[in-house]
Amino acid sequence: MTSLRLLPLLHSLLILQVHISNQLEDNKIPPSLCTGHPGTPGTPGVHGSPGQPGRDGRDGRDAAPGEKGERGDRGDRGETGMRGLTGDKGDPGEKGERGQPGECAVAPKSAFSAKLSEGRTLPLTVGDAVSFDKILLNEQGDYNPETGRFTCRVPGVYYFAVHATVYRASLQFDLIKNGHAVASYFQFYGNWPKPASLSGGSLLHLIPGDQVWVQMALSEYNGFYSSTKTDSTFTGFLVYSDWKNSAVFA
Repeated sequence: MTSLRLLPLLHSLLILQVHISNQLEDNKIPPSLCTGHPGTPGTPGVHGSPGQPGRDGRDGRDAAPGEKGERGDRGDRGETGMRGLTGDKGDPGEKGERGQPGECAVAPKSAFSAKLSEGRTLPLTVGDAVSFDKILLNEQGDYNPETGRFTCRVPGVYYFAVHATVYRASLQFDLIKNGHAVASYFQFYGNWPKPASLSGGSLLHLIPGDQVWVQMALSEYNGFYSSTKTDSTFTGFLVYSDWKNSAVFA
């Protein structure tokens, strides 16, 4: 009866011994049964690979503004950019004030016509001007009947014409501008019973102060003639002006 009670206890001890025996095999002694001396330190390990970047830190506080630096040198001029697009048309501006009344635009004028008086004694000396003394038209006063000379006041192009009745002698005369002959005319008189005629004309460009007149070319050819039935005339007029100060021709 007593032996049967001890049987389970023996069985437990047997199992515990087998378990302890397994742990003692191959010098596998559990630390709980014995304690040895510390071992020799091992060799240092290989350096590990760099770790991943850490997170950004918090923003620091704003520092006090620094002192203003010196002005830098002026940089080189940049290249011209492309032309921009045309902008929109602006709104009309306000109407301006009315201006002062201007001067009336009147075209400059210059014209004259004169003839020889009947029975007038003509100059016989070469170089003398023929004075057509009887005025037919001279509103601007540019022709002087005493000297026989026209004086330009308005710059531009003029036409001058001379009509001569030739009688009792041949006739030769020149159209003169500022002392230089610009045209010459001649008519032979053959002792005919009736007068002959000689006419000529020329366009001349004049500036203020220029003078134009008719002048005897040869003293023996002085057959200018005038009567109640026939005349000798000198005429001139402005064709067009190039006067820069004119309101019409500026």
